[in-house]
Amino acid sequence: MARYTGPTTKIARKFGEPIFGSDKDFEKRNYPPGQHGLAAKRKKSKEYGNQLKEKQKVKYMYGVLERQFHNTYDKASRMAGQKGENLIVLLESRLDNVVYRMGVAPSRAAARQLVSHHHITLNGKVCNIPSATVKAGDVVAVRERSKSLEVIQNSVASASKYSWIEFDPQTLTGKFLNAPVRAEVPENINEQLIVDLYSK
Repeated sequence: MARYTGPTTKIARKFGEPIFGSDKDFEKRNYPPGQHGLAAKRKKSKEYGNQLKEKQKVKYMYGVLERQFHNTYDKASRMAGQKGENLIVLLESRLDNVVYRMGVAPSRAAARQLVSHHHITLNGKVCNIPSATVKAGDVVAVRERSKSLEVIQNSVASASKYSWIEFDPQTLTGKFLNAPVRAEVPENINEQLIVDLYSK
């Protein structure tokens, strides 16, 4: 299955929340897409449906395909601590997500493209693997020749700050201080539903 490249508002409407960030079109039509969108909003989902929907939402949110997501969950289940929280920490530690959190890109999809197009360095070396795991103490930066890109400059100007990332907007360099705890991650995710789904 190829990565989804269609309209993001349609997916956001499917899940009932702007999972890709601020979306004016979603605010205008915050009900499910399709001819019977308003009627579908009144339907009650069953337990399995809710669990599957939550997993799909997180996959779209972080831009991860099914096999990647399953492998990430397997890794999270082998780590000490709660599986759901471990899953979120592993997803937050992906290089494309760290680039997005630094504020270098306006979305995770844009961050993934910057990484794939060799605009990002990890500990001083160019890394073009969006799924690369960033560890505590690692330094993520924009390549010197890429610092003047308009998309980067515009994004940095309106970037949010996160406690687990130390970012210097002058040099466009960020340091991954530590993996975030679940309470620090702002996304609306009920990870327990995903754990229940995979536990069946």
